[in-house]
Amino acid sequence: MKLHKDSTKQLVNGVEMPRIGLGVYKMTDPEIAMQAIATALDTGYRHIDTASIYANEKEVGEALRNSSVSREDIFITTKVWNTDQGYDQTLKAFEKSLQLLGLEYIDLYLTHWAVKETFLDTYRAIERLYDEKLIRATGVSNHHQHHLEAIAAKANIQPMVNQIECHPRLTQFDLREYCAEKGIAITSWSPLARGGLLEEPTLQRISGKYGKSTAQTIIRWHLQHDLIVIPKSITPARIADNINVFDFELSFEDMKNIDALNLNERSGSDPDNFTF
Repeated sequence: MKLHKDSTKQLVNGVEMPRIGLGVYKMTDPEIAMQAIATALDTGYRHIDTASIYANEKEVGEALRNSSVSREDIFITTKVWNTDQGYDQTLKAFEKSLQLLGLEYIDLYLTHWAVKETFLDTYRAIERLYDEKLIRATGVSNHHQHHLEAIAAKANIQPMVNQIECHPRLTQFDLREYCAEKGIAITSWSPLARGGLLEEPTLQRISGKYGKSTAQTIIRWHLQHDLIVIPKSITPARIADNINVFDFELSFEDMKNIDALNLNERSGSDPDNFTF
């Protein structure tokens, strides 16, 4: 499969989701957030990943309106936060997100974490939003296999995307394999392990072979594993570097060497032990 800047992953319902996006977690300064999104759109990004808890949906919407890129060409993901979960609460939370973004629809709406008491009702609300054509695709975030199986037992529409922490120290192979079997696309959050892998010797050595940065090598590793990837940065040069990963291809051996770095080591919480 030949990958390029405009490459998309086709979801089970036929919607095309850009394979690389800008994550905007922790971009709480309105001016900085809008500048980062504008830079990303100018550089060729067509996917912005936000969430209600990030408190920057308003800025995402404003940046879109200020851009010369048409709305139809931009894929927007947002998420319902844990304290807003449940059937009715999720519908209300969605309305608020839609209002803040200033959009008529959202491309992908996710349950942010699998809150034990409410994640099934939350997903039921997401199905309704899909039926009403307010979202183009359904999904979840931070869901283990057992969460997905519980949803599958009750849902009419399976989640189309599962956004999970994934990087060379946490490859999540079993969960990825299960999702692949079920036609659920994976989005990798914290794809660079919050920067913790940038000095890793194996990755530095492999990067040197291709004349690329460690970050570029890791992003390429995600893409070659058929993962959607959402690196975050507010630095224009890094935003540009992170999408400049389509002029080289990691060899089979180098992919395996990066796979071997797995330690099942998280930079964030385990979805089964998440507290909020």
